[in-house]
Amino acid sequence: MGFISVFTHIHLLMLRVRDGMTRRKEDGEKEWMTGSSSKETLVQNQMMIQTWDYNVSTHMQPLSRKAPIASSKINPYRMVIVARLVILAVFLRYRLLNPVHDALGLWLTSVICEIWFAVSWILDQFPKWFPIDRETYLDRLSLREGEPNMLAPVDVFVSTVDPMKEPPLVTSNTVLSILPMDYPVEKISCYVSDDGASMLTFDSLAETAEFARKWVPYCKKFSIEPRAPEMYFTLKIDYLKDKVQPTFVKERRAMKREYEEFKVRINALVAKASKVHLEGWIMPDGTPWPGNNTKDHPGMIQVFLGSNGGFDVEGHELPRLVYMSREKRPGFQHHKKAGAMNALVRVAGVLTNAPFMLNLDCDHYVNNSKAVREAMCFLMDPQIGKKVCYVQFPQRFDGIDRHDRYANRNTVFFDINMKGLDGIQGPVYVVGAEGDKEHLMSEMNFEQKFGQSSL
Repeated sequence: MGFISVFTHIHLLMLRVRDGMTRRKEDGEKEWMTGSSSKETLVQNQMMIQTWDYNVSTHMQPLSRKAPIASSKINPYRMVIVARLVILAVFLRYRLLNPVHDALGLWLTSVICEIWFAVSWILDQFPKWFPIDRETYLDRLSLREGEPNMLAPVDVFVSTVDPMKEPPLVTSNTVLSILPMDYPVEKISCYVSDDGASMLTFDSLAETAEFARKWVPYCKKFSIEPRAPEMYFTLKIDYLKDKVQPTFVKERRAMKREYEEFKVRINALVAKASKVHLEGWIMPDGTPWPGNNTKDHPGMIQVFLGSNGGFDVEGHELPRLVYMSREKRPGFQHHKKAGAMNALVRVAGVLTNAPFMLNLDCDHYVNNSKAVREAMCFLMDPQIGKKVCYVQFPQRFDGIDRHDRYANRNTVFFDINMKGLDGIQGPVYVVGAEGDKEHLMSEMNFEQKFGQSSL
């Protein structure tokens, strides 16, 4: 990984400088003895060596650590597993030693099924035996934001298909939660894949880009959480907590009004889309929209925010925002979402070529502005970073009743099974993960196709 090579270079450079300083120190001592130099040379050399030692030792510190679950919490569960295992063994022994001779075939079938279910249950318990938590050191990661900034660039991929089934306002909120993330703006890029080639998605993303010019500086100025405007303005929380700026209330009211007007414009686009004529969408210049035939159209790419014109209302640079709809032709297998992801990787490889990518669905907003930094604490860790393929974020769900009577939150899967798998090898990959392109798609030679990454 480029991260390791950077620090190898620093280490070698430190040895060269230290060797040169040693020679200077010896020469300085000779000159001091002859009365032709001063102590300042030796003091400066020692201070420079100490500075190099501090920088290298700081950057080689681990950025994360394992935090085992307390025994008082996990041991009772282990005791229950052992008790169930003993009862299961006694039950199976009884079933095997007491065959039903009058229905031997039925008895044999039931015993085989019971043994199969027992083995499945045992295999399901193994991952839960050693669950772990992980902690990150964001303060150590922040030390890499010097000159030059050594944080790794990240490409964020958002996938959508049908704007009538996946409302544009939901996709817009996902994008608006990505752009203000707590990460250097020149190192974050957002790519939206429209696999339905809908002009509604295109127009709503254009509106989103304009609203982002006001929303992003507001989030960063007042440290807003969460940074998806729909959730921020609808959550019943004390939004005045820890806010000390006198202008906050006034600016919040103004921003809420701006967001409501933004929602009205999106709703107007949706209403317009429902009345499109049979010939399809017509662009403002009078030409037909290239994606009117969703199964036969050319590829489309539009950079809404970037190096040219990508500034907010306060004149600060904004992250790159790119719309993409891949080419589709009859008679070719497009592989649905997997094919869309492949197209996203190719487009991002040409435009930004970041070594890491974050994969999100259009309805997965980022509820923690430091999420990318948290992931970088694992992927850029000097000790384990080279062995990490991806970082899996747990998914949390809104709009579920308080008691969750139908288990829609998937708490057992994300908070128990995934932590247990992490304790023995690593969690399974689901949507909402950040990974290393080199590991996730090793069959593709990115450097040969797109050039070497900035790291």
